[in-house]
Amino acid sequence: MSPHDTTLAPATAPSTALSTPPATATGHSAPAPAPEELRTQVWESVMAFDETGAVGTVLRALDEGASAEDLLLDVIAAVQGRVGREWAANRITVAQEHAATAINDRAVAAVALHPPARTEPTRGRVTVACVDGEWHALPARLLAEVLRIRGWHVDYLGAQVPAPHLVAHLHRTGPDAVALSGSLATRLPAAHATITACQAVGTPVIVGGAAFGPEGRYARLLGADAWAPDARAAADELARGPLPRPRPGHQAVDDLPHLDDQEYTLVARSRPRLVRAVFHRLENAYPAMRGYTEVQRERTAEDLSHIVEFLAAALYTGDEDLFRGFLLWTAGVLDARGVPAASLLPALELLERELQDFPRTTAILRAGAAGLTRTLLTAAGTAE
Repeated sequence: MSPHDTTLAPATAPSTALSTPPATATGHSAPAPAPEELRTQVWESVMAFDETGAVGTVLRALDEGASAEDLLLDVIAAVQGRVGREWAANRITVAQEHAATAINDRAVAAVALHPPARTEPTRGRVTVACVDGEWHALPARLLAEVLRIRGWHVDYLGAQVPAPHLVAHLHRTGPDAVALSGSLATRLPAAHATITACQAVGTPVIVGGAAFGPEGRYARLLGADAWAPDARAAADELARGPLPRPRPGHQAVDDLPHLDDQEYTLVARSRPRLVRAVFHRLENAYPAMRGYTEVQRERTAEDLSHIVEFLAAALYTGDEDLFRGFLLWTAGVLDARGVPAASLLPALELLERELQDFPRTTAILRAGAAGLTRTLLTAAGTAE
């Protein structure tokens, strides 16, 4: 298990002014830089904590004729995606990741407020929100701005919107659709409740984000009216015409009959107890833990909590691939930080002992451990 406490010095990049570049000899601005060049410039700025430089790059590109939508999705969103990958690979710190996200959010705001990006609403109304418990708001913000550019009246509600508050907003405003964003699969139960609550008041829901799985498999499972892989595709889907009206009388339980066994509910409610029990026994099962610092022990407890959360999400969806995928991703993160990914296996074994009376749960744990073991053996063979 990992302390996740690496340190990396920020990159340096020259500051970029906000002013419009000078006109050429013919009186016209130079052609807008290619997206690749803009991504490089913005990346260098965010890594240098240079908000002025990042914002100045995108505003100059707007003044030079670049599409606002392309800047949002092909430059800012692409840079944010790289931020996540670099953090996972341990090439930037958590502090750098947070700072980069904040700068990218300011860049989105600058694009949205710049005159070339402003569009009068000519279409219907869409409410854009994040699932309750979802703090990764930038994907939803990007979608909201793309929809505004395309002429929609958009109500952007931001991160972590509880279903009752969202439904109250729908009653007041009567939008044509709700666009719901989620990045973490652990929030799928909350997403399901929100989808069903919106549909119960007659509002169709389009969902997107990594939480909904490859090709939107969990969007369909949870009864969403539409799914889109990204903001551009979501805007295209809404432009094609009204989403199908929700089924009358639809209940969340209708989508997931396997929940009748109560395993999801019992595991989710038992998370604090399970984390404590496994943590106390892990020191004997994984002797290296005896030398951990207090901070490392806290990180280990956090890792165990995440394991149980993703196990609960796999139980909710009935999909063991969800849990296995999380373990493999976590193994990669640990490996990048110099922590043996094999350290996950004793925790899984101890968790299985705690939950031995839950057949679906133990099957998911065993499948996850088997998949992780195969990956580790393959990696070891390749290294040889």
